[in-house]
Amino acid sequence: MTQTKSKAPWLAGAAIAAAAIASAGLAAPAAAQDRAIAFTGARILTMAGEPIENGTLVIKDGKILAVGADVAIPADATQIAANGRVIMPGIVDTHSHIGQVAGADGSGPIQPEVRAMDSIDPLSSNIAKARAGGVTTANIMPGSGHLMSGQTFYMKLRGGRTIEDIAFQMTDGRALGGMKMANGTNPMGRSGFPGTRAKSASLVREVLTEAKAYCDGDRKKRDLAKEALCEVLSGERLVHFHTHRADDIMTVLRLKREFGFEVLIQHGTETWKVAEELARAGVPVSNITLDAPGGKLETMDLRMDNAGILERAGVLVSIHSDDAIVDSRMMLREAALAVRGGMTRDGALRALTINGAKQMKLDARVGSLEAGKDADFLVLDGDPLSTYTHVLETWVEGEKLFDRSRPEDLLMATGGYGAGSPMDAAHHHWEIAEGEGEL
Repeated sequence: MTQTKSKAPWLAGAAIAAAAIASAGLAAPAAAQDRAIAFTGARILTMAGEPIENGTLVIKDGKILAVGADVAIPADATQIAANGRVIMPGIVDTHSHIGQVAGADGSGPIQPEVRAMDSIDPLSSNIAKARAGGVTTANIMPGSGHLMSGQTFYMKLRGGRTIEDIAFQMTDGRALGGMKMANGTNPMGRSGFPGTRAKSASLVREVLTEAKAYCDGDRKKRDLAKEALCEVLSGERLVHFHTHRADDIMTVLRLKREFGFEVLIQHGTETWKVAEELARAGVPVSNITLDAPGGKLETMDLRMDNAGILERAGVLVSIHSDDAIVDSRMMLREAALAVRGGMTRDGALRALTINGAKQMKLDARVGSLEAGKDADFLVLDGDPLSTYTHVLETWVEGEKLFDRSRPEDLLMATGGYGAGSPMDAAHHHWEIAEGEGEL
């Protein structure tokens, strides 16, 4: 695609991106259809059973009414012939940074009160790009430059203008999400931050011990940081733990045993070295198949067969983008590479969908195509793991929010730097020291 040359070539792309945002229904959250829609003749990968050949998917009011080979279609339903197409659940990305998210600042290494939702731009074009890649639910995380960089945000990639529009679920002004924690080299070395791995662990133990006393005692004087940690200690808030080396992963398991929090290992570059230990502990892993080491020693033992080793050990594995480390539009390719590394085809597809939903306890609504669940799904023109396959449509809660046949949507699927603004293209981790990145 030829780009217009100018002093700021991204401006033309940004203008087109703005048009794409408008056409995607971002002026307001789209209302779910009031008549049923039936997709017929498709190969349907439900992630809840065997593939359905020549299947039918019926949706209405943002939910799945029925799915199967022999389905009663409502008389007034709009029927869409999907012969030759593949329909699968929307991708659940367990680790992403779309929306220009940022977290804690340089004032200290532990800031659990900070909320990612207060920094996300719902109109960021990289949200539209993620939809173009088939992402319908994502865990939006602050960076890994802190031992605790704040509360993550579970995003439903609806069309919308406000954070409430794209929150997976809001309760009393609060959004669903986890807690981002990290160990290893990223949170070490700056003034006021730990200088060793041992000190990192001791600071976390200290703050969790103090929080436990607060949670069990009198809370007359409100402490936002400790309240967030009470949710961690009670299991209400899942810990998303950035960790690479096997020794750091084992430190996470020791902390989990001591304080009883629920944890999802993020990255886990060397989880293949301790797969049996993770399986015995029942600890799941959010795996990145293609990382960008950039000279980072912690990732030097990255292996393409990591996900396959974990799968065979009995660990619940998801696949994430860490966008923009891996572009959200490349997640189907990540799954294909995991299969090349020894993961089963079914396991890799489940790692993109239902496994991540289970890890984040969102599987009652997303991750598989079953009656009663949200109508979040993709229409593909071939095998999801083929490099020749395209996402043709992305539907979120019964609304078609990406359509490859629309020029403005095609730009989101195929455009590079010019498809948005420089701010959208950046991988924001203000809290990481200059020269470092999130890996």
